[in-house]
Amino acid sequence: MKNTELNKSKKWNDEARAGLLFVIAPVVGFFLFTAGPFLFSIFASFTSWDSMTDLTSLHKMDEIDRSFFYVGFENYKELFSDPDFWHSLWNTFVYMIGIPLGMIWAFSLALAFNKELPGVKVYRVIYYIPVVSSIVAVSLLWSWLYNGDYGLLNQFLNWAFGVKGPNWLQNEHTVKPAIMLMCVWRGVGNTALLYLGGLQNLPKSYYEAAVIDGANGWTIFRKITWPLMQPISFYIIITGIIGGAQMIVEPQIMTPTGGPDYSSATIVFYIWQKAFGSADLKGYACAASWVLAIIVFVVTAIQFKLSPASENYLE
Repeated sequence: MKNTELNKSKKWNDEARAGLLFVIAPVVGFFLFTAGPFLFSIFASFTSWDSMTDLTSLHKMDEIDRSFFYVGFENYKELFSDPDFWHSLWNTFVYMIGIPLGMIWAFSLALAFNKELPGVKVYRVIYYIPVVSSIVAVSLLWSWLYNGDYGLLNQFLNWAFGVKGPNWLQNEHTVKPAIMLMCVWRGVGNTALLYLGGLQNLPKSYYEAAVIDGANGWTIFRKITWPLMQPISFYIIITGIIGGAQMIVEPQIMTPTGGPDYSSATIVFYIWQKAFGSADLKGYACAASWVLAIIVFVVTAIQFKLSPASENYLE
């Protein structure tokens, strides 16, 4: 009996050690690459730190150098007085108009994909290809499409309507809608897939009861389908806002300078310019990053407050 207990204890210890070996890698990675930079960015946002500052010698600085390094809330004050910051923040929110537009388009596709139509599986794959394609390649492709001189879009407008189209990415009035359209097109396949998964798991008994009661198609959609899809719509909105707040590659590839009058720059593009531009203002960029983080947190918290009741609608 005693030997059996000893063997069980030894086996448990061996399993515990093996488990710790598997756990230690992600834990160390979290502290090195997430928690560490997270805490350091808070400190850096109150300093004039750049990539040339030796942080290991801060204690050796004299009082004058230390006062120049620790700037307190100066980064935040300068940030809120910079027109480019507010411009890029406004652009970021304008791009998010594409979230509901993409949801409407994706839901319409999901309704079509949910029917047993000839070749429907092929269309599902076609619409999902942009999602898994390189975002850089897609951005370059659409840049050529929008070219003012030989772009396919302007050639079509000239051929079909005899209209000379603008230089879409070099016009401050058209650059944001142009980039927004590309982002909606690229993401609609993923959103449609989420909606399709929800539609295919809706309780069939609801529809059977509605048909028996004599409900028409529009009533079924308005009273059953759309309300039951609210949790998925909520998830799409939240992830869309978080992803939209981090948008940088599309404007960076399609308008490397931020567009005319900074009309295409996003807040992350602004942060990237400050952190890795000629001025190398990494402390300032950390302050801008924290302002963005707080904005995203507040918007997300409001969305959760307004979210539908947490119920399991699906079978």
